[in-house]
Amino acid sequence: MIGAGLAGLAVRRFAGSLGSTPGYATGLMNVPRFSVVVPAYNEAGYLPRLLDTLNVARNRYRGGAEAIEVIVADNASTDGTADIARHRGCRVVRVEKRVIAAARNGGARAARGEVLAFVDADFQVHPETFNAIDDVLGTGRVVAGATGVEPERLSLGLAVTFVLMMPLVWTTGMDTGLVFCRREDFEAIGGYNERRLFAEDVQFLWDLKRLGRARGQKLARVTSVKAVASMRKFDEYGEWHYLTILVRGLFWMVFSPGSLDAWVRGYWYRERS
Repeated sequence: MIGAGLAGLAVRRFAGSLGSTPGYATGLMNVPRFSVVVPAYNEAGYLPRLLDTLNVARNRYRGGAEAIEVIVADNASTDGTADIARHRGCRVVRVEKRVIAAARNGGARAARGEVLAFVDADFQVHPETFNAIDDVLGTGRVVAGATGVEPERLSLGLAVTFVLMMPLVWTTGMDTGLVFCRREDFEAIGGYNERRLFAEDVQFLWDLKRLGRARGQKLARVTSVKAVASMRKFDEYGEWHYLTILVRGLFWMVFSPGSLDAWVRGYWYRERS
């Protein structure tokens, strides 16, 4: 066991020593540079679009497409999600626990890459995503980060919602989109908190931020390669959907803290059922 661990460490150090060609180095050792984890529950409609953009980004990666593996964490789907993923050459991991944090963790457990990346199935990634992340991590000053997003369409409700959320993003350095971190740091914080039914992605980045602070590293917003986010929740619930969610959550927090947990649980089940 110890020998295997030392061998794995030697492989990673050798790959890192080759600097600007991580894909080539890890390809030789059959260890991907990136593992992209896509949590997916009944995503047959959106998944092909994401995979198309991931293929473009993989082919644009300076380390070679083979240095990036894509893992679809099938969260007990009942449609053709898993079949689509397999047909497109993805690794498929079945995760029965219907919690998105569990799906992400399940995909990460199967991942072989040095860098773990997480992206939702209804997003589209930028062609230069992996080159930009490599550049950021190569500075040594970044513990983890996210690309940020731009909406696939705009309206007054969407614009107001995004404007009101941006000060929080600027203040904390935390963003959404394609989220990335080194494997060892993912393991150090224990991955995503599966006890959380809400804001598990916020806690994940917060834990990484705290880990990085201890060694002089920060979170990065790689906004030159923003992902495109679908507006399906707004299409389904209305243009002011998230703004009203934020207002209701703030109301319960201020006037009825004891009821906040019940409200959050009810909202989560409506959103993810």
